[in-house]
Amino acid sequence: MPFFAYKARDSRGQLVQGVLEGADSGAVAGQLFNIGVTPLEISPSAAPRRAGPGLLERLQQQKVTHTEVLLFSRQMYTLLKAGVPIMGALKGLEESTESKGLSRVIRELRVGLDSGHELSVCLARHPEEFNPFFVAMVRVGELTGTLEEVFLRLFHHMEFEKFMREQVRSAIRYPTFVLATMGIAIVIINIFVIPAFAKVYAGFKAELPALTKALIGFSNFTVTYWPAILVMLVMLVLGFRYYINTAQGRLAWDEFKLRIPVAGAIVLKATLARFARSFALALRSGVPAVQALTMVARTVDNEHVARKLEAMREGVERGESVRRTAVATGIFTPIVLQMVAVGEETGALDDLLTEVADLYQREVEYDLKNLASQIEPILIVALGGLVLILALGVFLPIWDLGSAALGKK
Repeated sequence: MPFFAYKARDSRGQLVQGVLEGADSGAVAGQLFNIGVTPLEISPSAAPRRAGPGLLERLQQQKVTHTEVLLFSRQMYTLLKAGVPIMGALKGLEESTESKGLSRVIRELRVGLDSGHELSVCLARHPEEFNPFFVAMVRVGELTGTLEEVFLRLFHHMEFEKFMREQVRSAIRYPTFVLATMGIAIVIINIFVIPAFAKVYAGFKAELPALTKALIGFSNFTVTYWPAILVMLVMLVLGFRYYINTAQGRLAWDEFKLRIPVAGAIVLKATLARFARSFALALRSGVPAVQALTMVARTVDNEHVARKLEAMREGVERGESVRRTAVATGIFTPIVLQMVAVGEETGALDDLLTEVADLYQREVEYDLKNLASQIEPILIVALGGLVLILALGVFLPIWDLGSAALGKK
């Protein structure tokens, strides 16, 4: 997505400026409003360049992990709940943390607070560590005076997100491993096995079956041109990585992941579980539904699902119910839609969305336990077809020669 430079004023009237990433200037304005600052000017800009450390220091600079941000949220809740001021809490965390990356970020947060900015504004200056949803929730905590409770909710929310991300990786890892194993087996057979049989067949000086000729030809091509094939594969991988980093490529790849047999359904359920938990947390903290959908759409890891959530937000803005807009997306099951409808009627949508997240979580855990048994038939058919092709290609000439020898007798 493109970058936009902005100038804005915070709640104290002080001028703040920086660079944010967004689909357009309107999306950037929404991000600024979410963190409590009023935009004055938004214009297209190049990607931000952080001044400070040199190239070598940047390469050696430790990144802040998701787990470290999770623990940071829990520790901030504990310290604020005990009555420690924000500056004192940050100072204590900076001195006690073993992560140089997190220590650097906390130090910069303290500098921002010393300059008179709110904590949410300081967090927004570190988008790689704190996403827009995190920043917006902290802003809500500042406005409502429940900052420590928000940090506790964020801790539980991030813990849940970490679990669901691991579930998604588990769902994709197994079929990826199977395909990689089959690819390696094909390479080994082409380079070592088929050439050995080809030498034997060459001594027979007999007409070979078409399948055997095809296997030998493919093996010869692989052995002769393997450097070119290797270069082509590297270029394909690099091209693929570049493509999925574009907006169109990311959308196509994320949509494809949801269509992968067996694993795609698990990925979709895990993504929707994260959405339901995030949406419930925002509503429980007092964020309006339209703003909450905007926040959540930016935090899901799937661009296809994010587009569906943006469509929900547009429907809610037009005055439609959450259930009606959820039906239009076509990604929720009937039982989930019924729970959302009950939640809207009873005014307990956040509680019912939490139930939806728990429901999806249980389904994901169950599907992962049965993933191997679901993939085994596909694996058996694929391996069976591979073995059949190799067996016919390798042994048909031997069979034909044996039959011809018996006929002569």
